Amino acid sequence: MNKHADSIDAAILDRIQSGAPGDVFAPTDFLDLGSRAAVDQALSRNCRAGLIRKASRGLYDVPHNHPLIGPLSSSPDAVIKHRPPGCIVLQPPADVVPMTLVFPTSAAKAVYLTNGRSRRIQVGKSLITLKHASSRTMATAGTVSGHVIQALRWIGRCYVDDRIIAKLRRI
Repeated sequence: MNKHADSIDAAILDRIQSGAPGDVFAPTDFLDLGSRAAVDQALSRNCRAGLIRKASRGLYDVPHNHPLIGPLSSSPDAVIKHRPPGCIVLQPPADVVPMTLVFPTSAAKAVYLTNGRSRRIQVGKSLITLKHASSRTMATAGTVSGHVIQALRWIGRCYVDDRIIAKLRRI
């Protein structure tokens, strides 16, 4: 499919290709290139052409295939980067944080706490769960200290000793 050099389709594809592999993008990322209707139409055309794919409702990514596994889904962190409507703050829950502190690139579950409503987001064959949390729990969300507090919640008060405090202090 030949694209005119000045078209919105071409401009969107150029911007997508200049990004990092595995990036997820939304129509709002391209509103500087044209109206919302034109951007939606361009994304739809590129999706039908197979140049991009729909990752979730209102989110797109570049399809990438693994030679052995086949098509790979977008990472939950890349999807969550585009905060769903109504979610102002997101944070991994207490049972996931210890794993993310030790292995920052791999979360055991795609579960996040939010100050918005609870819901599930389908991303390919994966499922991201958003759980509503109290404002007290979300007070330090998005910070390193928020992760440390969640880890301490998971460990439990009676199991916190000097060794754990030293490890969390290093993190």
